[in-house]
Amino acid sequence: MQVTDVKHFLTHPGRGKNLCFVKVETDEGIHGWGESYTQADRDLQVVAHIDQLKRYLIGRDPRNIKHFMQMVYDDFAGRRGAMDLWCAVSGIEHAMWDITAKKAGMPVHMLLGGACRSKIRVYANGWGGGSQGPEALAEKAQQVVEMGFTAMKFDPIPGPWRTYVSKDVEDAAIENVRAVREAVGWDVDLLIEMHRRLAPMHARRIGREIERYRPFWYEEPILAENVDALAAVKRDINLPVVTGEELYTKFEFREIFEKQAADIINPDVCNVGGILELKEIAAMAEPYFVVVSPHNFNSTTVGLAATMQVSAAIPNFLITEYFVNLEEFGEDIAINPFKVEDGYIDVPDQPGIGIELDEDKLAAYPYRPFDARSPRQYHEEGP
Repeated sequence: MQVTDVKHFLTHPGRGKNLCFVKVETDEGIHGWGESYTQADRDLQVVAHIDQLKRYLIGRDPRNIKHFMQMVYDDFAGRRGAMDLWCAVSGIEHAMWDITAKKAGMPVHMLLGGACRSKIRVYANGWGGGSQGPEALAEKAQQVVEMGFTAMKFDPIPGPWRTYVSKDVEDAAIENVRAVREAVGWDVDLLIEMHRRLAPMHARRIGREIERYRPFWYEEPILAENVDALAAVKRDINLPVVTGEELYTKFEFREIFEKQAADIINPDVCNVGGILELKEIAAMAEPYFVVVSPHNFNSTTVGLAATMQVSAAIPNFLITEYFVNLEEFGEDIAINPFKVEDGYIDVPDQPGIGIELDEDKLAAYPYRPFDARSPRQYHEEGP
């Protein structure tokens, strides 16, 4: 079996960001789907990497996944990794697994050691919709509960993103958490997202104040680049700390484990290096008693499928992410879309990654750039 073509589909779902899907075709007529993580201003860079990587994959056996990935790092990238590279590689890697599992006649998770669970718990994200104030946020949270979710994530801090903030911003964040907790009750899990935006002093103060509302976790209170500072924040608060969505490959997670800087990691299968890399990172986490909750700011189709295949196979899985504002788009482009029931999705059991996309439907959502962020706003408000 040899790869004959690699295609990418950069699509605009109408909100959030452009999404990037990858299709790898073979001389045996078996194809595979993958998805690459994107950001609103860093999507064309990802597909540029895919176009370059295509030259190195055509003619190869797509089942030799580990060898291809090592070649990409050693030879293609000259051992210089970056977000855009790992996003592109991840989407291709998913497609290679899809092909391999279809050829074997079994789902991907069976090739990773088999299933540890038959369904995957998901939490709702993408529901805030720019809500202004605690009352509006609380109302939207109630709507999420009515949709059947038992867990939801949100960022309580008013914008824009800044490292140092005023006491008013701290108070507003605390009030937003209080309002949502009172709106949904104590049986719904609240996942508090900080987006690594704050200095440690702010992260500590907010963290200590919201402990009374019993968050399920406290995600990325500060940047992971300073692991010692992250570990210090974790020691100073009584909340489970999450990090990992902006870390790539197992090499960047090593220090997190060694310095006990997080209770939970959230690597993203669409940018961390793919399915096998996520599986290996999860195995590294096990002896440190760190649980894995894959990040998934991707579609509710291929990226979610890849996430579920790994999540089914690892013993230390906790919960994963589901963007409700991308659900309608996913249902339109997928031939066999996933369904959330009572906060869970059944693990796919068909051969491959578990989902197929309609190329004609993808063509109906052509790429278009999002509005540029305003540099004037940055200068007026300060860095």
